[in-house]
Amino acid sequence: MSAFSDLGVPADLVAALARGGITEPFPIQSATIPDALAGHDISGRAPTGSGKTLAFGLPLIARVERSQRMRPRVLVLAPTRELAAQIERDLLPLAKARGRRVIAIYGGVGYGPQFRELRRGVDVLVACPGRLMDLVEQGGVFLDEVEVVVIDEADRMADMGFLPQVRKLLDLVPDNRQTILFSATLDGDVGVLTREYQNNPKRHEIGDVEPDITSATHAFWRVEHSERPRHTAGLINDHGSTIVFTRTRHGADRLVKQLGAAGVSATSIHGGRTQGQRDRALAAFKQGTVNALIATDVAARGIHVDGVACVVHFDLAEDAKAYLHRSGRTARAGASGVVVTLVPEAQARDARRLQREIGLDGDLERVGRAPRVDLRTEGRTETRSDTRNDTRTEARPEGPSRRPRHDAPRGKGPRANEQRGRRRQSR
Repeated sequence: MSAFSDLGVPADLVAALARGGITEPFPIQSATIPDALAGHDISGRAPTGSGKTLAFGLPLIARVERSQRMRPRVLVLAPTRELAAQIERDLLPLAKARGRRVIAIYGGVGYGPQFRELRRGVDVLVACPGRLMDLVEQGGVFLDEVEVVVIDEADRMADMGFLPQVRKLLDLVPDNRQTILFSATLDGDVGVLTREYQNNPKRHEIGDVEPDITSATHAFWRVEHSERPRHTAGLINDHGSTIVFTRTRHGADRLVKQLGAAGVSATSIHGGRTQGQRDRALAAFKQGTVNALIATDVAARGIHVDGVACVVHFDLAEDAKAYLHRSGRTARAGASGVVVTLVPEAQARDARRLQREIGLDGDLERVGRAPRVDLRTEGRTETRSDTRNDTRTEARPEGPSRRPRHDAPRGKGPRANEQRGRRRQSR
Protein backbone atom coordinates (compact mmCIF):
# COMPACT_ATOMS: atom_id res chain seq x y z
CA MET A 1 0.00 0.00 0.00
CA SER A 2 1.28 3.46 -0.88
CA ALA A 3 2.35 5.69 1.99
CA PHE A 4 0.03 8.36 0.57
CA SER A 5 -2.84 5.91 1.04
CA ASP A 6 -1.79 5.53 4.67
CA LEU A 7 -2.30 9.29 5.07
CA GLY A 8 -5.87 9.03 3.80
CA VAL A 9 -5.31 10.21 0.23
CA PRO A 10 -8.00 8.70 -2.07
CA ALA A 11 -6.94 5.92 -4.43
CA ASP A 12 -7.54 7.89 -7.65
CA LEU A 13 -5.22 10.66 -6.47
CA VAL A 14 -2.63 8.12 -5.32
CA ALA A 15 -2.72 6.66 -8.83
CA ALA A 16 -2.33 10.12 -10.37
CA LEU A 17 0.73 10.71 -8.19
CA ALA A 18 2.21 7.36 -9.16
CA ARG A 19 1.84 8.19 -12.85
CA GLY A 20 4.06 11.19 -12.17
CA GLY A 21 6.64 9.12 -10.31
CA ILE A 22 5.57 10.28 -6.82
CA THR A 23 5.11 7.39 -4.41
CA GLU A 24 6.50 8.44 -1.01
CA PRO A 25 5.44 11.59 0.89
CA PHE A 26 7.89 14.21 2.08
CA PRO A 27 7.92 15.08 5.82
CA ILE A 28 5.72 18.19 5.50
CA GLN A 29 3.20 16.13 3.51
CA SER A 30 3.13 13.32 6.08
CA ALA A 31 2.68 15.86 8.88
CA THR A 32 -0.10 18.00 7.41
CA ILE A 33 -2.19 15.91 4.98
CA PRO A 34 -4.19 13.96 7.63
CA ASP A 35 -5.13 17.17 9.49
CA ALA A 36 -5.98 18.97 6.25
CA LEU A 37 -8.18 16.08 5.10
CA ALA A 38 -9.96 16.24 8.46
CA GLY A 39 -10.80 19.90 7.84
CA HIS A 40 -8.53 21.47 10.46
CA ASP A 41 -6.90 24.85 9.98
CA ILE A 42 -3.15 24.47 9.55
CA SER A 43 -0.14 26.71 10.19
CA GLY A 44 2.80 25.07 8.51
CA ARG A 45 6.42 26.16 8.54
CA ALA A 46 8.65 24.57 5.95
CA PRO A 47 11.42 25.82 3.66
CA THR A 48 11.12 26.26 -0.09
CA GLY A 49 11.47 22.96 -1.90
CA SER A 50 10.01 20.87 0.92
CA GLY A 51 6.88 19.76 -0.94
CA LYS A 52 4.31 22.27 0.32
CA THR A 53 2.26 22.38 -2.90
CA LEU A 54 1.19 18.75 -2.59
CA ALA A 55 0.84 19.13 1.18
CA PHE A 56 -2.10 21.47 0.63
CA GLY A 57 -2.97 20.43 -2.92
CA LEU A 58 -3.86 16.80 -2.25
CA PRO A 59 -6.37 17.52 0.56
CA LEU A 60 -8.09 20.38 -1.24
CA ILE A 61 -8.46 18.42 -4.49
CA ALA A 62 -9.71 15.41 -2.52
CA ARG A 63 -12.44 17.46 -0.81
CA VAL A 64 -13.47 20.16 -3.30
CA GLU A 65 -16.94 19.97 -4.83
CA ARG A 66 -17.95 21.39 -8.19
CA SER A 67 -18.57 25.11 -8.07
CA GLN A 68 -21.02 27.52 -9.64
CA ARG A 69 -19.93 29.99 -12.30
CA MET A 70 -17.68 32.75 -10.94
CA ARG A 71 -17.85 31.27 -7.43
CA PRO A 72 -14.81 29.08 -6.64
CA ARG A 73 -14.88 26.61 -3.77
CA VAL A 74 -11.13 26.80 -3.06
CA LEU A 75 -8.87 29.87 -3.12
CA VAL A 76 -5.07 29.62 -3.15
CA LEU A 77 -3.20 32.91 -2.68
CA ALA A 78 0.39 33.17 -3.95
CA PRO A 79 2.76 36.17 -3.85
CA THR A 80 4.07 36.05 -7.44
CA ARG A 81 2.88 35.29 -10.94
CA GLU A 82 5.47 32.58 -11.40
CA LEU A 83 4.49 30.76 -8.22
CA ALA A 84 0.78 30.98 -9.05
CA ALA A 85 1.39 29.51 -12.50
CA GLN A 86 3.52 26.73 -11.03
CA ILE A 87 0.90 25.79 -8.44
CA GLU A 88 -1.65 25.59 -11.25
CA ARG A 89 0.62 23.26 -13.25
CA ASP A 90 1.24 21.01 -10.24
CA LEU A 91 -2.46 20.74 -9.36
CA LEU A 92 -3.77 20.16 -12.88
CA PRO A 93 -3.03 16.38 -13.02
CA LEU A 94 -4.76 15.88 -9.67
CA ALA A 95 -7.74 18.02 -10.66
CA LYS A 96 -8.07 16.14 -13.96
CA ALA A 97 -8.27 12.85 -12.08
CA ARG A 98 -11.27 14.26 -10.18
CA GLY A 99 -12.91 16.16 -13.03
CA ARG A 100 -12.26 19.51 -11.39
CA ARG A 101 -11.11 22.81 -12.90
CA VAL A 102 -8.06 24.75 -11.73
CA ILE A 103 -7.01 28.12 -13.13
CA ALA A 104 -4.47 30.75 -12.10
CA ILE A 105 -5.02 34.49 -12.39
CA TYR A 106 -2.39 37.20 -12.00
CA GLY A 107 -1.37 40.56 -13.35
CA GLY A 108 0.67 41.29 -16.44
CA VAL A 109 -1.89 39.72 -18.79
CA GLY A 110 -5.25 40.86 -20.15
CA TYR A 111 -8.45 40.71 -18.12
CA GLY A 112 -10.59 39.29 -20.94
CA PRO A 113 -9.38 35.67 -20.89
CA GLN A 114 -9.55 35.59 -17.10
CA PHE A 115 -13.14 36.85 -17.09
CA ARG A 116 -14.06 34.14 -19.61
CA GLU A 117 -12.42 31.39 -17.57
CA LEU A 118 -14.20 32.50 -14.41
CA ARG A 119 -17.55 32.58 -16.21
CA ARG A 120 -16.98 29.00 -17.32
CA GLY A 121 -16.63 28.02 -13.69
CA VAL A 122 -13.57 27.20 -11.60
CA ASP A 123 -13.37 24.89 -8.61
CA VAL A 124 -9.85 25.83 -7.46
CA LEU A 125 -8.74 29.41 -8.06
CA VAL A 126 -5.01 30.19 -7.69
CA ALA A 127 -4.46 33.93 -7.57
CA CYS A 128 -2.11 36.78 -6.79
CA PRO A 129 -3.81 39.21 -4.36
CA GLY A 130 -3.65 42.34 -6.52
CA ARG A 131 -5.28 40.91 -9.63
CA LEU A 132 -7.83 38.99 -7.60
CA MET A 133 -8.91 42.17 -5.80
CA ASP A 134 -9.31 43.90 -9.18
CA LEU A 135 -11.53 41.09 -10.46
CA VAL A 136 -13.60 41.09 -7.27
CA GLU A 137 -14.18 44.84 -7.55
CA GLN A 138 -15.20 44.46 -11.20
CA GLY A 139 -17.69 41.70 -10.41
CA GLY A 140 -15.71 39.04 -12.24
CA VAL A 141 -15.51 36.66 -9.28
CA PHE A 142 -17.31 36.21 -5.96
CA LEU A 143 -15.75 34.67 -2.85
CA ASP A 144 -18.91 34.01 -0.83
CA GLU A 145 -18.84 30.24 -1.49
CA VAL A 146 -15.14 29.61 -0.78
CA GLU A 147 -14.77 26.69 1.62
CA VAL A 148 -10.96 26.44 1.79
CA VAL A 149 -8.35 29.20 1.64
CA VAL A 150 -4.64 28.48 1.24
CA ILE A 151 -2.09 31.24 1.87
CA ASP A 152 1.18 30.05 0.37
CA GLU A 153 4.53 31.66 1.27
CA ALA A 154 2.85 34.07 3.68
CA ASP A 155 6.19 35.51 4.77
CA ARG A 156 6.87 36.65 1.23
CA MET A 157 3.39 38.15 1.05
CA ALA A 158 4.41 40.24 4.05
CA ASP A 159 7.81 41.16 2.57
CA MET A 160 6.16 42.34 -0.65
CA GLY A 161 3.51 44.42 1.11
CA PHE A 162 0.53 42.24 0.15
CA LEU A 163 -0.89 41.54 3.61
CA PRO A 164 -3.45 44.40 3.54
CA GLN A 165 -4.89 42.95 0.33
CA VAL A 166 -4.79 39.43 1.77
CA ARG A 167 -6.74 40.60 4.81
CA LYS A 168 -9.38 42.31 2.65
CA LEU A 169 -9.80 39.12 0.60
CA LEU A 170 -10.09 36.96 3.71
CA ASP A 171 -12.80 39.29 5.00
CA LEU A 172 -14.84 38.46 1.89
CA VAL A 173 -14.67 34.70 2.50
CA PRO A 174 -17.17 32.90 4.81
CA ASP A 175 -16.03 32.69 8.42
CA ASN A 176 -16.54 28.91 8.58
CA ARG A 177 -13.93 28.24 5.91
CA GLN A 178 -10.85 26.06 6.41
CA THR A 179 -7.66 28.15 6.33
CA ILE A 180 -4.28 26.59 5.50
CA LEU A 181 -1.21 28.79 5.83
CA PHE A 182 2.34 27.94 4.82
CA SER A 183 5.33 30.14 5.50
CA ALA A 184 9.06 30.01 6.13
CA THR A 185 8.34 31.76 9.46
CA LEU A 186 5.20 31.88 11.60
CA ASP A 187 5.90 34.97 13.71
CA GLY A 188 5.61 38.72 13.11
CA ASP A 189 3.03 39.73 10.49
CA VAL A 190 2.38 36.09 9.66
CA GLY A 191 1.49 35.47 13.29
CA VAL A 192 -1.18 38.18 13.01
CA LEU A 193 -2.83 36.26 10.17
CA THR A 194 -2.82 33.11 12.28
CA ARG A 195 -4.37 34.83 15.29
CA GLU A 196 -7.03 36.76 13.40
CA TYR A 197 -7.97 34.45 10.53
CA GLN A 198 -7.44 30.89 11.74
CA ASN A 199 -9.45 28.79 14.18
CA ASN A 200 -7.30 26.75 16.57
CA PRO A 201 -4.88 25.73 13.79
CA LYS A 202 -2.76 22.59 13.89
CA ARG A 203 0.84 23.74 13.85
CA HIS A 204 3.47 21.77 11.97
CA GLU A 205 7.10 22.85 11.64
CA ILE A 206 9.54 21.04 9.38
CA GLY A 207 13.21 21.84 8.88
CA ASP A 208 15.27 24.73 10.20
CA VAL A 209 13.88 28.23 10.62
CA GLU A 210 16.67 29.55 8.41
CA PRO A 211 17.57 27.84 5.12
CA ASP A 212 20.52 25.47 5.25
CA ILE A 213 23.34 27.18 3.38
CA THR A 214 25.93 24.50 4.08
CA SER A 215 24.87 22.36 1.10
CA ALA A 216 26.33 24.96 -1.28
CA THR A 217 29.87 26.31 -1.62
CA HIS A 218 29.88 30.04 -0.83
CA ALA A 219 32.53 32.54 -1.89
CA PHE A 220 32.89 36.31 -1.81
CA TRP A 221 35.14 37.69 -4.55
CA ARG A 222 36.55 41.20 -4.41
CA VAL A 223 36.52 42.44 -8.02
CA GLU A 224 36.68 45.72 -9.85
CA HIS A 225 33.21 47.12 -10.52
CA SER A 226 33.74 47.08 -14.29
CA GLU A 227 35.06 43.51 -14.21
CA ARG A 228 31.88 41.95 -12.82
CA PRO A 229 30.41 41.02 -16.24
CA ARG A 230 33.65 39.24 -17.16
CA HIS A 231 33.64 37.18 -13.96
CA THR A 232 29.95 36.45 -14.32
CA ALA A 233 30.52 35.13 -17.83
CA GLY A 234 33.34 32.92 -16.56
CA LEU A 235 31.14 31.44 -13.84
CA ILE A 236 28.35 30.71 -16.31
CA ASN A 237 30.79 29.07 -18.70
CA ASP A 238 32.18 26.96 -15.87
CA HIS A 239 28.95 25.82 -14.27
CA GLY A 240 26.25 26.02 -16.90
CA SER A 241 22.81 26.74 -15.45
CA THR A 242 23.19 29.95 -13.43
CA ILE A 243 20.84 32.49 -11.87
CA VAL A 244 22.35 35.98 -11.55
CA PHE A 245 20.81 38.59 -9.27
CA THR A 246 20.93 42.31 -9.99
CA ARG A 247 19.49 45.20 -8.01
CA THR A 248 17.58 46.93 -10.83
CA ARG A 249 15.66 46.10 -13.99
CA HIS A 250 17.98 48.23 -16.08
CA GLY A 251 20.98 46.45 -14.61
CA ALA A 252 19.50 43.06 -15.51
CA ASP A 253 18.87 44.04 -19.15
CA ARG A 254 22.30 45.64 -19.47
CA LEU A 255 24.01 42.51 -18.13
CA VAL A 256 22.13 40.33 -20.65
CA LYS A 257 23.62 42.47 -23.45
CA GLN A 258 27.11 42.36 -21.92
CA LEU A 259 27.00 38.59 -21.57
CA GLY A 260 25.70 38.23 -25.11
CA ALA A 261 28.67 40.24 -26.38
CA ALA A 262 30.90 37.73 -24.57
CA GLY A 263 29.16 34.79 -26.26
CA VAL A 264 27.12 33.75 -23.21
CA SER A 265 23.41 33.07 -23.68
CA ALA A 266 21.22 34.80 -21.08
CA THR A 267 17.77 36.27 -20.61
CA SER A 268 16.24 38.55 -17.99
CA ILE A 269 13.17 38.37 -15.78
CA HIS A 270 11.90 41.39 -13.88
CA GLY A 271 8.81 43.50 -13.21
CA GLY A 272 9.36 45.65 -16.30
CA ARG A 273 8.73 42.74 -18.67
CA THR A 274 5.30 41.53 -19.71
CA GLN A 275 4.03 38.25 -18.35
CA GLY A 276 4.51 36.64 -21.74
CA GLN A 277 8.14 37.75 -21.82
CA ARG A 278 8.67 36.47 -18.28
CA ASP A 279 7.09 33.12 -19.12
CA ARG A 280 9.25 32.74 -22.23
CA ALA A 281 12.41 33.71 -20.33
CA LEU A 282 11.74 31.18 -17.58
CA ALA A 283 10.85 28.46 -20.11
CA ALA A 284 14.06 29.10 -22.06
CA PHE A 285 16.11 28.78 -18.88
CA LYS A 286 14.34 25.62 -17.74
CA GLN A 287 14.78 24.02 -21.16
CA GLY A 288 18.45 24.97 -21.35
CA THR A 289 18.03 27.23 -24.39
CA VAL A 290 19.90 29.86 -22.37
CA ASN A 291 22.45 29.16 -19.66
CA ALA A 292 21.71 32.14 -17.43
CA LEU A 293 18.65 33.82 -15.98
CA ILE A 294 19.29 37.41 -14.89
CA ALA A 295 16.74 38.35 -12.24
CA THR A 296 15.79 41.06 -9.79
CA ASP A 297 14.83 40.07 -6.25
CA VAL A 298 11.09 40.65 -6.56
CA ALA A 299 10.77 38.83 -9.89
CA ALA A 300 12.73 35.85 -8.58
CA ARG A 301 10.34 35.15 -5.71
CA GLY A 302 8.47 31.97 -6.39
CA ILE A 303 10.83 30.75 -9.11
CA HIS A 304 11.54 27.06 -8.65
CA VAL A 305 13.94 25.55 -11.18
CA ASP A 306 15.66 22.21 -10.63
CA GLY A 307 19.29 21.71 -11.55
CA VAL A 308 20.57 25.27 -11.00
CA ALA A 309 24.31 24.79 -10.56
CA CYS A 310 25.35 28.31 -9.60
CA VAL A 311 23.96 31.54 -8.14
CA VAL A 312 25.80 34.82 -8.68
CA HIS A 313 25.12 37.91 -6.57
CA PHE A 314 26.11 40.45 -9.23
CA ASP A 315 24.87 43.18 -6.92
CA LEU A 316 25.28 42.68 -3.18
CA ALA A 317 22.17 41.37 -1.44
CA GLU A 318 20.34 43.98 0.62
CA ASP A 319 20.42 41.90 3.80
CA ALA A 320 20.84 38.36 5.12
CA LYS A 321 17.26 37.41 4.29
CA ALA A 322 17.68 38.46 0.67
CA TYR A 323 21.01 36.62 0.48
CA LEU A 324 19.49 33.40 1.79
CA HIS A 325 16.52 33.64 -0.57
CA ARG A 326 18.73 34.23 -3.59
CA SER A 327 21.22 31.54 -2.64
CA GLY A 328 18.45 29.01 -2.08
CA ARG A 329 17.89 28.77 -5.84
CA THR A 330 20.79 26.29 -5.98
CA ALA A 331 21.73 23.21 -3.90
CA ARG A 332 18.10 22.12 -3.71
CA ALA A 333 16.67 18.68 -2.88
CA GLY A 334 20.04 17.29 -1.80
CA ALA A 335 22.05 18.56 -4.79
CA SER A 336 25.24 20.62 -4.49
CA GLY A 337 25.74 24.13 -5.80
CA VAL A 338 28.00 27.17 -5.92
CA VAL A 339 27.15 30.69 -4.69
CA VAL A 340 29.46 33.59 -5.57
CA THR A 341 29.11 37.22 -4.48
CA LEU A 342 30.98 39.83 -6.53
CA VAL A 343 32.19 42.60 -4.24
CA PRO A 344 33.57 45.90 -5.57
CA GLU A 345 36.08 47.62 -3.30
CA ALA A 346 33.56 50.24 -2.20
CA GLN A 347 31.25 47.51 -0.84
CA ALA A 348 33.85 45.42 0.99
CA ARG A 349 32.71 46.62 4.42
CA ASP A 350 29.05 45.89 3.61
CA ALA A 351 30.02 42.44 2.37
CA ARG A 352 31.83 41.61 5.61
CA ARG A 353 28.80 42.79 7.60
CA LEU A 354 26.56 40.58 5.46
CA GLN A 355 28.84 37.59 6.08
CA ARG A 356 28.55 38.10 9.82
CA GLU A 357 24.75 38.33 9.62
CA ILE A 358 24.58 35.11 7.61
CA GLY A 359 26.91 33.29 9.97
CA LEU A 360 29.50 32.18 7.43
CA ASP A 361 32.75 31.35 9.19
CA GLY A 362 36.23 30.00 8.49
CA ASP A 363 37.56 30.51 4.99
CA LEU A 364 34.17 31.72 3.78
CA GLU A 365 34.70 34.98 5.66
CA ARG A 366 37.56 35.96 3.42
CA VAL A 367 36.93 38.43 0.63
CA GLY A 368 39.62 37.71 -1.92
CA ARG A 369 40.30 38.61 -5.53
CA ALA A 370 38.79 36.34 -8.12
CA PRO A 371 40.74 34.76 -10.96
CA ARG A 372 40.61 36.77 -14.16
CA VAL A 373 38.71 35.16 -17.00
CA ASP A 374 39.90 35.25 -20.60
CA LEU A 375 36.89 34.96 -22.89
CA ARG A 376 38.76 35.55 -26.12
CA THR A 377 39.07 31.83 -26.88
CA GLU A 378 35.65 30.75 -28.06
CA GLY A 379 34.24 27.66 -26.38
CA ARG A 380 36.59 27.58 -23.39
CA THR A 381 37.88 29.75 -20.61
CA GLU A 382 41.31 30.32 -19.18
CA THR A 383 42.09 31.78 -15.78
CA ARG A 384 45.06 33.44 -14.22
CA SER A 385 45.42 34.76 -10.71
CA ASP A 386 45.14 38.49 -10.19
CA THR A 387 46.97 39.44 -7.00
CA ARG A 388 47.42 43.14 -7.53
CA ASN A 389 47.02 45.02 -4.23
CA ASP A 390 46.13 41.80 -2.46
CA THR A 391 48.34 39.04 -1.07
CA ARG A 392 45.59 36.46 -1.05
CA THR A 393 43.79 34.97 -4.05
CA GLU A 394 40.65 32.99 -3.43
CA ALA A 395 40.30 30.12 -5.82
CA ARG A 396 37.06 29.69 -7.72
CA PRO A 397 34.81 27.28 -5.81
CA GLU A 398 35.05 23.75 -7.06
CA GLY A 399 32.08 22.62 -9.08
CA PRO A 400 31.10 20.68 -12.17
CA SER A 401 32.34 22.08 -15.46
CA ARG A 402 29.55 23.04 -17.87
CA ARG A 403 27.10 21.15 -15.78
CA PRO A 404 24.18 20.04 -17.96
CA ARG A 405 20.64 21.09 -17.12
CA HIS A 406 18.59 18.31 -15.60
CA ASP A 407 15.12 19.58 -14.79
CA ALA A 408 14.08 16.01 -15.54
CA PRO A 409 16.15 12.89 -16.15
CA ARG A 410 16.64 12.13 -19.82
CA GLY A 411 16.35 8.40 -19.25
CA LYS A 412 13.22 6.30 -19.38
CA GLY A 413 11.75 3.66 -17.14
CA PRO A 414 10.55 3.51 -13.54
CA ARG A 415 13.69 4.95 -11.95
CA ALA A 416 13.79 8.01 -14.20
CA ASN A 417 10.06 8.49 -13.71
CA GLU A 418 10.50 8.39 -9.94
CA GLN A 419 13.32 10.97 -10.10
CA ARG A 420 11.11 13.28 -12.13
CA GLY A 421 8.35 12.84 -9.59
CA ARG A 422 10.59 13.66 -6.62
CA ARG A 423 11.63 16.93 -8.26
CA ARG A 424 8.00 17.86 -9.01
CA GLN A 425 6.97 16.83 -5.50
CA SER A 426 9.55 19.09 -3.83
CA ARG A 427 7.96 22.32 -5.07
